[in-house]
Amino acid sequence: MAQASPRPTGQADWKTYTTPDGTLMFDYPPDWTVKDRAREAAPGGVFIEVLTGARKSIATLRTNIVTKASCTQKLPYALMDSQELPALAQNGVKPRFVFEGRDDHESYPSRPAPLSYGITSAPLPAGPSACPIFQFFNWPPGVAAFSGVYDPLVTTPGDTPDVDTPESYTGTEEYDSLRQMITSLRPAD
Repeated sequence: MAQASPRPTGQADWKTYTTPDGTLMFDYPPDWTVKDRAREAAPGGVFIEVLTGARKSIATLRTNIVTKASCTQKLPYALMDSQELPALAQNGVKPRFVFEGRDDHESYPSRPAPLSYGITSAPLPAGPSACPIFQFFNWPPGVAAFSGVYDPLVTTPGDTPDVDTPESYTGTEEYDSLRQMITSLRPAD
């Protein structure tokens, strides 16, 4: 079993959540809450939702997902942040945390580009375009997802909708906390 990563520096008051099946754990800020959505989980899986202190849904964790990825078209790709997560490695594949986006302004010019953060086992795209966002990682017996969606129209407190860009969001306390939470995911002790 992989080594558990240490609790984020300066986060001594953070709480630790262990999934009901006892396989995974992660740390989260003391004013955030974890909501068990077991009734909506895949058979034999876990489904939890993490909410900020302001009750904003920030991420979900699901296990035992059955999915089939297909790449019907590639879109312009943007990577805002990435970090390898060796504690979750399966069969030599190390998943990584990513904050990424796809731009489809040709089809939907009035919509903001889809952006998401989470853990993926897929390799990083090797060029300026990529398949649709597919943030799943290998976790027995199938795949799992610990991710959330960035919505530029839901701003950080005190900002106007035009101020909160993906680049400025990466500098917020909320992003720092959600990134530390997601990257703290590890096998339970």
